[in-house]
Amino acid sequence: MLPLLSPAHLDRDFDYLVPPDLDAIAKPGVRVRVRFAGRLVDGYLLERLTHSEHSGKLVKLERVVSGERVLTPEILKLATVVAARYAGTRADVLRLAIPPRHARTESGGAKKKSAEADVAQEDSTDISPDVVSPDPAAAPEAGQVAEPAVSFDHTPWQRYIHGPAFITALTQGKGPRAAWQALPGEDWPRRLAELAAAVVGQGRSAILMVPDQRDLDRVLAECVRLLGDSAVGLSAGLGPAARYRRWLAVLRGTAQVVVGTRSAVFAPAKNLGLIAIWDDGDDTYAEPRAPYPHAREVAMLRSHETGAAFVAAGFARTAEIQAVVDSGWAHDLVADRALVREAAPRISVPGDSDIALERDPVARAVRIPGVAYAAARAALKEGAGVLVQVPRRGYVPSLACAKCRTPARCRHCNGPLALPDGRARHSDSQGDAAHSPSCRWCGITEAAFRCSSCGSRALRAVVIGATRTAEELGRAFPGVPIRGSGGGAMLDTVEPGPQVVVATVGAEPVLPGGYGVALLLDSWALLGRADLRAAEDALRRWMTAATLVRSRGQVIVMGDPAIPTVQALVRWDPIGHARAELAARAEVGFPPAVRMAAIDGTTDSITELLSAATLPDGVDVLGPVPLPDGARKPFSSGDSPAEVERILLRVDRKSGTHLARALTAAQAIRSTHRSDAPLRVQIDPVDIG
Repeated sequence: MLPLLSPAHLDRDFDYLVPPDLDAIAKPGVRVRVRFAGRLVDGYLLERLTHSEHSGKLVKLERVVSGERVLTPEILKLATVVAARYAGTRADVLRLAIPPRHARTESGGAKKKSAEADVAQEDSTDISPDVVSPDPAAAPEAGQVAEPAVSFDHTPWQRYIHGPAFITALTQGKGPRAAWQALPGEDWPRRLAELAAAVVGQGRSAILMVPDQRDLDRVLAECVRLLGDSAVGLSAGLGPAARYRRWLAVLRGTAQVVVGTRSAVFAPAKNLGLIAIWDDGDDTYAEPRAPYPHAREVAMLRSHETGAAFVAAGFARTAEIQAVVDSGWAHDLVADRALVREAAPRISVPGDSDIALERDPVARAVRIPGVAYAAARAALKEGAGVLVQVPRRGYVPSLACAKCRTPARCRHCNGPLALPDGRARHSDSQGDAAHSPSCRWCGITEAAFRCSSCGSRALRAVVIGATRTAEELGRAFPGVPIRGSGGGAMLDTVEPGPQVVVATVGAEPVLPGGYGVALLLDSWALLGRADLRAAEDALRRWMTAATLVRSRGQVIVMGDPAIPTVQALVRWDPIGHARAELAARAEVGFPPAVRMAAIDGTTDSITELLSAATLPDGVDVLGPVPLPDGARKPFSSGDSPAEVERILLRVDRKSGTHLARALTAAQAIRSTHRSDAPLRVQIDPVDIG
């Protein structure tokens, strides 16, 4: 029996005595309640034994919460592997993997469950899923795509160099692993549904992961069109009853395709044949709860353990996926460069040549240069839409000196200044105090602002938000509809026609037929973030917006043409950018080239953990450094924020397993001491800045 207890030293199996009245329903995988240290705790029954090695007296099982066998051997094995990978406990992983029980849903579904489903549930105790062996006589010839039981048009996959061979491997029940680089303008929800259909036709199941609800709805709609009711969607926004009902459908085998967000990686799919993740660089795939696993890494672990096919798909590529491609664990699934150039829109940077600078000397200095306005007017004249991507919503997020662009800071606390009405003034006159900038931290009004660098009194907006941008474009294009998408008012699609759509990053709506022009503003705001993944994330965001433009349309990115990330966008070369990013991280010693652990806590708690840990040879200790105020909340008690630090432990990838084991053992020792000092351990954290 595995009790769901938080202390690390209690992450082990315990023996309990099953009373006769519970013998019939106390089966491996059911939820149970047991008495532990004098209190009732939840747990899972792992195994039935005829005798116990424990020499003392056994405590009786209190009750079986439900006869539903929710913990399958495959998920238990996956939870064990994930806990070892992220220096966590199985109890924490299982809290992420198995949703809370909804009694009414479970009892209602049990009455409707057929006898065949009961038999299937009894057979689900096998740890490894059955692999369907194809008939050798029915194997297709070399270079020919096998016809799946669920038919679909496989012509689009012939545009990719190894596309036909990949579909053939799926239809033969094999487990190929690929990094799929989707062509610009590709109908990727349909392609993912086709991959799922290829394995469903062989009697296997598939898990398709997407970053958010908008993408989930698109992929699920395509799966339903192709596969009918055998596809279900799983996300936290469904509500307890609906989510548990669909999760039970997957557990009982009535649903063969799961489309969901990060938690779907743990879905109890039977006979798993494919696990795919779209846009793995999205930060929503990082679990914010202990042990902080990343859905991409869990998907690769599950593929390795079960032999299922794995696909990391997207328009861009992360350094982590490039690392597994370089290692040979996965292979490229890309199109020929000629097809990429044909499908991609025309991408340019204002002032990217001497001739362009002669025509417009201020092309690199202004926010929206003349060439961008000209391209937008031409597209609107042709009846096409114009997409404008901005990094932030709102009006004026921050202010700076209008002359030297030094950030405007408070003289009292050095906090950022903002205007009360959110509107930037570009004037030397300060006006009255009601319209003067005030500090966002201490609230003191700076009625006589003066730049600390040049002495200027004029202010300007450093990053203009989507609302202010929409106002400016409304004046530039009178009579043209201006639509906004972002924040709490996100648009999934917009109707065709001449219009300007101003969207924040990640909220770009789809326009049937594609936009005529896309303007990517304030590129430095994405590239200038103090984040290890800033360049990678910027390219991913730009490419996502650029794919919404028709193949003969135009994309104009406002940035420095000499920046490698901007050049990767112009050439549409995400693989080259991922290789360069991976090489740069290897040079400075950052993941995924190395394995890194981040330990957050007070000085005493970190010292206590490290003193109990037997770290592997060659470990580098970086820090400590203080955490910013926003990251201290989990460690604070009352109104006084705690002084929290971070230490990084870095080892080579071969020693990564030893580092995780050492930290797990150290946490177990620390928990036996009943230390109350808060501590957080993350393996390969996503927030390395």
